Amino acid sequence: MRVRNLVVVLLFVTVIAPVVLYTDRLATFKTSSSTDEFAEDVTTIALNGHNQRLNVLPQESSTTLKEPIGIVYSENSTKSLQNSGSSAQQHSTNIALSTQDLHLESGDHKSTRVLSATSVEENQHHDQSRKNPIREVTDATNEEKEIGEDTIDADDKADQLSDNASRNMETKREQQSTETPSKINKKVRIKIDAGKQKDQTAMPDARVRQLKDQLIRAKVYLSLPATRNNPHFTRELRGRIKEIQRALGDASKDSELARNAYEKLKAMEQTLAKGKQINDDCAAIAKKLRAMIHSSEEQLRVHKKQTLFLTQLTAKTLPKGLHCLPLRLTTEYYTLSSSRQHFPNQEKLEDTHLYHYALFSDNVLAAAVVVNSTVTHAKDPSKHVFHIVTDRLNYAAMRMWFLVNPPGEATVQVQNIEEFTWLNSSYSPVLKQLGSPSMIDYYFRAHRANSDVNLKYRNPKYLSILNHIRFYLPEIFPKLNKVLFLDDDVVVQKDLTALWSLDLKGNVNGAVETCGESFHRFDRYLNFSNPLISKNFDPHACGWAYGMNVFDLEEWKRQNITGVYHSWQKLNHDRQLWKLGTLPPGLITFWKRTYPLNRHWHVLGLGYNPSVSQKEIERAAVIHYNGNLKPWLEISIPKYRNYWTRYIDYDHIYLRECNINP
Repeated sequence: MRVRNLVVVLLFVTVIAPVVLYTDRLATFKTSSSTDEFAEDVTTIALNGHNQRLNVLPQESSTTLKEPIGIVYSENSTKSLQNSGSSAQQHSTNIALSTQDLHLESGDHKSTRVLSATSVEENQHHDQSRKNPIREVTDATNEEKEIGEDTIDADDKADQLSDNASRNMETKREQQSTETPSKINKKVRIKIDAGKQKDQTAMPDARVRQLKDQLIRAKVYLSLPATRNNPHFTRELRGRIKEIQRALGDASKDSELARNAYEKLKAMEQTLAKGKQINDDCAAIAKKLRAMIHSSEEQLRVHKKQTLFLTQLTAKTLPKGLHCLPLRLTTEYYTLSSSRQHFPNQEKLEDTHLYHYALFSDNVLAAAVVVNSTVTHAKDPSKHVFHIVTDRLNYAAMRMWFLVNPPGEATVQVQNIEEFTWLNSSYSPVLKQLGSPSMIDYYFRAHRANSDVNLKYRNPKYLSILNHIRFYLPEIFPKLNKVLFLDDDVVVQKDLTALWSLDLKGNVNGAVETCGESFHRFDRYLNFSNPLISKNFDPHACGWAYGMNVFDLEEWKRQNITGVYHSWQKLNHDRQLWKLGTLPPGLITFWKRTYPLNRHWHVLGLGYNPSVSQKEIERAAVIHYNGNLKPWLEISIPKYRNYWTRYIDYDHIYLRECNINP
């Protein structure tokens, strides 16, 4: 018996006791050092992966790097953050979360957790940073931007990170005790509030959009059979629609809404929720929405057509004030004695050493702006001569205006186109065509009124010979060598004298090209389906602009430009080569005879394009209101109008009598 007991004791001492002791040590090892070493290994791998993404690693004067800083927080582990004596299982969970955060940081440079490197000389600062890890996190980005100019070997960098990784967990634990959950929640709330504020800034009309969307949904429900079969809900929905419409009014942004708009919005939302329960037929709703879209598109098409017609109608009509002004001026002109009806400095009209301008207009106020703006910016106004040609109806008014309002020291000449006896239908093909029955039919037949294609050509300016005499400059000014042509819808903003010394290199016309966009090329203006056009011109050639053009009249005569113009006008008697206007025949007549000017000389589009930049306008020598939205019309683009009105004295007696206001 004693022997057996002795054997059992020996077995217990030699076999069972070691097994128990080994198992206990194994459990302790797994809960402490094993976990720490695993986390350290994972941290090192994450850091190495982060630095391998940085193709060139930055270097400072030292070789020791600051360990990565991580912030660990989880709603499920709040107690473990506050209690340093947590169990081994909670400790392992926190380490796993830290490791996962480090992996996320290595893949996203925009994370709030930053991995930074520092030098050995800052070891004391490193010890302090372990006591205050929050400061370390906030300064990490700036330190990373200030790292030195040289680079170190990537393997050395990885070794340094591996040596420092063991200190990461201790720093992380200290940071957990410093960075409390309340502080983290506060930061999260600040970021959320900032995001909401950014969204509100980006969409200032969000509530207006929501109200409009509710109206559409309500109208859809109101038209469905299920709603019509429910009288009580129908009355409620109609009432909500009226409330939303009153609350919305003409508001285009949330700040313009009524105070009770939000309450109406919530009430409508509740009513729409009822409608959603009543109308559960998705197919019927989709069908109704398609019908509404089709109806809206049709209404949009009709409104666009009406807008086009009204814009064209407004563009070719004369405001009451501008009709009154020439009548008033004409009356005053014929009350003057003959000696007071003449302009001074008439001897300058043919002086080739001066700067001569050609302006053809029947608009007194527009011509006054062109002359005033040019003289205002001229370095020596006494050397500038303005040749104005107008029609018989406005001849006296034009003369009276410049007699009463002389442009300083500049010289003005006003001519009547009716006095050009050489300009007749036997000499000018276009004059003969403008009076032909086919042209009158094209313009004035009623059945043409509904044609959008022809509507823009039904403007009186295309029938006016004033629009075509630009092709007869040598005949009008036989003794001049060079002339600057200006349209009456331009404003001059700089001195233009440099254009007279410009070498056109044998070309006749100096103009700004307009081929920045595809619709300003030749194929936009000419009919390239006609062999005469397709054989002689390039459809992709750059167009250019009338409005400010330098013409060398000596070259004009030498190359017989007027004869070229006449020949093409005769070929276009049936309007098969181009429609009406002066730009298409100008492109043909001056083909390969146009010298391109710098774009700053002439900026276009102020009569139709609201997107012309202010910077481009301010640095332009001449701005052009080409298009239908002329600055003297009420439909003009408001932000461009001031560039024109600043050259008009609205306190002038004639303007006040005709009720002409800015």
